Amino acid sequence: MEHFFVRALEYANTVFLFYFVAANLCYTVLMLISLYAVSLHARYASTKTYVDLQDSPVTPPVALIVPAHNEQDAIVQTVLSLLDLNYPEKEIIVVDDGSSDETLQRLITQFDLRRMDLIYREALPTGQPEAFYHNPDRRELIVLKVAHGGKSHALNSGINVARSPYFCTVDADSIIERDALLRLMSPVLQTSRNTVVSGGIVRIANGSVIRDGRIEKLELPSTWLERCQIVEYIRTFLFGRPGWNAMGATFITSGAFCLLHKQSVIEAGGFSSDTVTEDIDMIARLRRSQTRRGYDYRIVFTTDPICWTEAPRTMKMLARQRRRWQLGLTQTVMQHHEMIFNPKYGTTGMLSMPFHAYMEALGCVVEALGTFLIPISYFLGVLPISTFLLFMFLAVGYGTLLSIGSVVLEEVTLRRYPSMRHVITLLVYAVIENIGYRQIVTLFRAHGVLQYFYGRRKWESVEHRGLTAAAPQEARA
Repeated sequence: MEHFFVRALEYANTVFLFYFVAANLCYTVLMLISLYAVSLHARYASTKTYVDLQDSPVTPPVALIVPAHNEQDAIVQTVLSLLDLNYPEKEIIVVDDGSSDETLQRLITQFDLRRMDLIYREALPTGQPEAFYHNPDRRELIVLKVAHGGKSHALNSGINVARSPYFCTVDADSIIERDALLRLMSPVLQTSRNTVVSGGIVRIANGSVIRDGRIEKLELPSTWLERCQIVEYIRTFLFGRPGWNAMGATFITSGAFCLLHKQSVIEAGGFSSDTVTEDIDMIARLRRSQTRRGYDYRIVFTTDPICWTEAPRTMKMLARQRRRWQLGLTQTVMQHHEMIFNPKYGTTGMLSMPFHAYMEALGCVVEALGTFLIPISYFLGVLPISTFLLFMFLAVGYGTLLSIGSVVLEEVTLRRYPSMRHVITLLVYAVIENIGYRQIVTLFRAHGVLQYFYGRRKWESVEHRGLTAAAPQEARA
């Protein structure tokens, strides 16, 4: 029995070694491509003011759709942020998804909204909203109250109301930088090809002070958990997605801030409730829909339009978020499995889909098992110290180098943090994030994959406290 256990550990260690080598090789290639793409775009963006887009008569109007369920502490600041966007023509559609708190009432009070009647045409099947609210003095803003049906239903309801050819999904706990929508629209107008999706960067605003929908003072949060998430977001958005975009293989764009072509989304059947991550699923649905129809299209990701959002503040909420994200990713790659290694979908089918299916979705289970079994193998003498140190470098050391590199790249290109103190703190947490935090998150992600295989489909909601709003005396100072 002991011999069988030892042989099983040896086979397992071989699998772990293969996974970590393959994963780090993929991440290295992505990092190198991303470095080139980000630096190239940074040079381009530094010389562009976007005034031409602001003044151009052909810049299309955009509908900003905000699904909101029990977001009373964040919704007002988000809407103020959207009203203040630097964009020639926009409509803001807030969809109250059956909130049981004061989300709707705070919108009515803050913006002096009145109930009104509107003709509602269903391009996507949603059923009639319960009520519409509007203020004639704020013509850009309309609020829908719908029965609770989930985020996909709320987004589809907003699409039915939208008049613009493009719409932007915005989470109800987000602050959008003033020029971000112009920057998101820029790739759409740079080519005659139909750009069906344009995604931007999401960053964490925990610890910062918000006034009138703007970040008045950018600061770091006080807890290690929130600071580790900041580093993780920087690495994900600067060392992963730009690489896939450069290869024309974008598979994930964050629904917190994403521009989409309305008619293309309608042709794809709208947002689906079949998965718990409707934004990831929508990218796959659009690729299948556009390819099936033989359209010439593209999906892009840009590194400078920034949306600031609230990250989980407790381990319990972080676990909910990461389990849901991983469950949704697994659902999506399984539901669209015919795209994997399918040359009909180009680099997405041949590279991006296999990577997200085997490395990102299922691979985290292998990584989680390795987190436990590799140290056990070493202490039992099954694994020599040279191999153990190689594992540690691949699992911890290399990730630390990537995290440090991403923080440095952020400072060189985007430079959102105002002082060197912030940068040094983030560099310290780039190390801490890979020793403990990453392993904990891997366990949460692995649990999300297991949820898929034992049939769990439930959406795990994350509670938000709202970003810190400036006090009245601070606002007058």
